[in-house]
Amino acid sequence: MERHSACGKPMSPVSLLLNVLWICFGGLWMAFCWLVAAAIMAITIVGIPWTRTAFNIASYTLLPFGRRAVSRAEYLGEEDVGTGPLGVIGNIVWLILAGWWLALGHLLFAVVLAVTIIGIPFAWAHLKLAGLALWPIGKMIVDADDLPMRYQQGPQRSPG
Repeated sequence: MERHSACGKPMSPVSLLLNVLWICFGGLWMAFCWLVAAAIMAITIVGIPWTRTAFNIASYTLLPFGRRAVSRAEYLGEEDVGTGPLGVIGNIVWLILAGWWLALGHLLFAVVLAVTIIGIPFAWAHLKLAGLALWPIGKMIVDADDLPMRYQQGPQRSPG
């Protein structure tokens, strides 16, 4: 069985099937775009702080099913350089340099896939990746099975 995590957990059959279909319906192309963004950032030297994030999200874009992007501060329970004020500045710079065109690419794939019934789950995944493309600093990619229950059910709303 294919493995997709650092800890060597096997990918579920459903995630494997969805990821194979995903690659055929735009995942490969968008992962390539993320790699191009990472390479451009690395070449500029000034963009090196964004390079690792772009490579991590390229991996996530290639195989998104069975994994989630979560806030590092919330998941780990502590703030760091990327989740504080410097992370906000980094995200603004990223948005201007690369985030908007990556988000636009994901948005275009989402619109095309949403017109078909079978493409709706893939369109939804592209929309989530578009949001991540706009503001990626301070996020981390984790296996969905490793998430606490509060993340698996979505954001919790307080009553009233």
